[in-house]
Amino acid sequence: MASISRYEGGRWRARYRTPDGKSRSRVFDRKLDAQRWLAEVEHRKLSGGYVDPSAGKITFRSYAVDWAARQVWRASTASATAVALARAYPVIGDRPIASLRTSDLQALVRKLTDDKKAPATVRATYRAVSAVLRAAVADRVLASSPAVGVRLPKIDRPKVQPLEVDQVHALAAGMPKRAAAAVTFAAGSGLRMGEVLGLTVDRVDFLRRTVTVDRQLVTPAGSGVPTFGPPKTAASVRTVPLAQVTLDGLAAHLARWPAGPAGLVFTSPERKPWRRQKFGGLVRVARAKAKLPESVTFHDLRHHFASVLIADGCSIKAVQEALGHANASETLDTYSHLWPADEDRIREAIEAAHGTPRVTLVSRAEGTTP
Repeated sequence: MASISRYEGGRWRARYRTPDGKSRSRVFDRKLDAQRWLAEVEHRKLSGGYVDPSAGKITFRSYAVDWAARQVWRASTASATAVALARAYPVIGDRPIASLRTSDLQALVRKLTDDKKAPATVRATYRAVSAVLRAAVADRVLASSPAVGVRLPKIDRPKVQPLEVDQVHALAAGMPKRAAAAVTFAAGSGLRMGEVLGLTVDRVDFLRRTVTVDRQLVTPAGSGVPTFGPPKTAASVRTVPLAQVTLDGLAAHLARWPAGPAGLVFTSPERKPWRRQKFGGLVRVARAKAKLPESVTFHDLRHHFASVLIADGCSIKAVQEALGHANASETLDTYSHLWPADEDRIREAIEAAHGTPRVTLVSRAEGTTP
């Protein structure tokens, strides 16, 4: 129950109990102020908007660490979030979470930008901080999140410039022989690196000429053992048609290097799953050998696959499904500039509809014959 009692020096102490039974109090010079304050507290308790003042004294770092430990995440998400939050700790980590203001988050963004962090990195850090603050609101540690109205750096996304066929072959030629087929398979299937490295023989249907994508190889940070995990998104679960040339390359690879543990198609010289970092290093070496731009990564093989489909006239829907995009707009956002211009098609369509002379029928009443 809430109460007001006399305090030292003629002041007034207002007491109340929190929803979880803890006692809280505050001293006022006037009894009227104590009454008003208690009324506000009781109203917030009844309306569900009460926040214990002492809860916000916990530091942002302490709350974030506890919050992250409770999440059900795949290993890669947990690692990426930990890295993102680590960038924020030097600036706001030791601050009481309730003391943070929108201006503090704007200062964090400015600090990261001044430190020459890429816009995408700054945004990833801000997303992680925002997620922590939203959770604090849900936990009644904060009344509201200060992560509003913060201006973030813009991300300039250059248009995709797909690799040409000879560039794909040059990249494959620069790889160790047992890893070369992974490059050509990615170029012929559009699978992501984790999907390629996690490919097992039972997911390839040589008769129907398809590959089923329903998992990927996940490499934990540090020395953790690579394991199978779900694909990037729900839409990434798909069945991709394969050309015969792609299947022939896969069959030749398996004839020379039989499937490894769990039926993995692509394995290291020790017949173990490839670690993403190790395989990425091989791609960088091959890229240098092929004299390709430093911006080229394994993901460019996926872009190459998409560009070949587009150039051959495949529909947006077909490309979307083959790539495992959630919707066609995602496909268009990435590859719209690769679709051929439609100016000639527009001209041909109108010409076909209106260019052929037609005989106009005039009524007999006008003195002519039909």
